[in-house]
Amino acid sequence: MCEYIILEDFKMDKCIYDENNGLWYELQDDYYLPCLTLPPEEEKPIGIWGQQHKCYLKEHRKATYTTLLTSGKLNTYLADINEQAQERFERLIEDMKQLQGITEQLKADNALEWVERLGNIRACAMEIVDKELIYA
Repeated sequence: MCEYIILEDFKMDKCIYDENNGLWYELQDDYYLPCLTLPPEEEKPIGIWGQQHKCYLKEHRKATYTTLLTSGKLNTYLADINEQAQERFERLIEDMKQLQGITEQLKADNALEWVERLGNIRACAMEIVDKELIYA
């Protein structure tokens, strides 16, 4: 049941139901605001790629972010982006390692060179994934 609030000898319901649109409204100060809740959404871990994409959407694609959030699909979308980005990242690293001849033999012979070259590959792969998936 709703409470009643008395404002200057004027009785107002704390909450009301509008049969025209099927929404409940709650009194906030002098205004009735709709009581809205987001649809339930499956919680999935979104990882670093998903978090970066979320920040990008919030800053540069506000309409897309709001649409995904209010439809209850944001977390699923971000988890999917994270998975795609991780797969692309790993595939790029393997392809670049083969193209540049970085092998386990190089790792055994010259560990410092192997670490340096692999670090460069990882940086390049991160830039590609960022450009293709995260900030697109």
